[in-house]
Amino acid sequence: MASVKISNLHKRYGNVEVLHQLDLDVADGRFVVLLGPSGCGKSTLLRMIAGLESVTSGDILFNDQRMNDVHAKDRNIAMVFQNYALYAHMSVRKNMAFSMRLNKTDKKTIDEKVAWASSILGLDDYLDRLPKELSGGRRQRVAMGRAIVRDPEVFLFDEPLSNLDAKLRVQMRTEIKDLHQRLNTTTIYVTHDQIEAMTMADEVVIMKDGYIEQSGTPMEIYDHPDNLFVAQFIGSPSMNILECEIRSQNGVLAAVCEGITLPLPVSKNLQAGKKVFYGIRPEHLSVSNVLPDHHHGIAASVKVVEPTGPEIHVYTHLANQDICAITRERLELRPGDDIYLQPDLTYVHLFDGDTKDAI
Repeated sequence: MASVKISNLHKRYGNVEVLHQLDLDVADGRFVVLLGPSGCGKSTLLRMIAGLESVTSGDILFNDQRMNDVHAKDRNIAMVFQNYALYAHMSVRKNMAFSMRLNKTDKKTIDEKVAWASSILGLDDYLDRLPKELSGGRRQRVAMGRAIVRDPEVFLFDEPLSNLDAKLRVQMRTEIKDLHQRLNTTTIYVTHDQIEAMTMADEVVIMKDGYIEQSGTPMEIYDHPDNLFVAQFIGSPSMNILECEIRSQNGVLAAVCEGITLPLPVSKNLQAGKKVFYGIRPEHLSVSNVLPDHHHGIAASVKVVEPTGPEIHVYTHLANQDICAITRERLELRPGDDIYLQPDLTYVHLFDGDTKDAI
């Protein structure tokens, strides 16, 4: 196993710079997810770590050893792609054994490692089948088996679940996380799916336009986003954001948006006249169909109601914005009904109106 360190890394194609001054430390045995929208540079970074893309400037180190000029085949990494990349004419057994046969590993060792990997991944009954005879989930297990028999220092996953249906993705998320807990191999995983990132990662690295916006544990990033982009990117449904101005009303500061007054946490250091983005996650916005006793409810009208089973998602239109609130109460709500929303001030997020950084 290995630690991976990215230091002041740049990547340029001609005059276009796609990665800018990236610094990242992946500790030995950690599961790190690179998360971001399409085109943010996460797959390019992964391919540079794998040795499939050259480094324009900066360093990539495994266990403090500089890898920039080390060929991909000599980096002791294993990569799993979204399209499985299996040999169609080879059985599952031969696909999994292929890299070991290339390295002239003895047959006994090959058989032992294939048997070990197939037992972990539930492939014992499929070893003599061809890839075309397998479901998408089993093909991805074969690709993972081919990777783990190499006993690599680093696993690299490039959106491995993108081609699977929703139910299989959930199942495979669990299997990949369980595999990491068994093997404890340093893993770097690329996805644009924030649910995958939140459920699987020890650490999430959020990227945008070739920069790292924030890194931390899933819950650190969810509870304490550094800026407006991270706040809106993490969470489903996403955080409600209202563009407001801080005003003093009878000596009390409040956020005012399109004539609607929103209460503020007392802990924030704010001044009247400041422009801010007011953020509250749907689960921290309570819903009532009667005015609360303290009269702090914000009047709104129901637009759409989405029952999910354990929760009800209530969408309203407030201050020219679509706002979502989540309740576990079995409220009988219909489009057009009047409701009252109440933000939990413990979980209100404020972002600077100019820099969009967290206040």
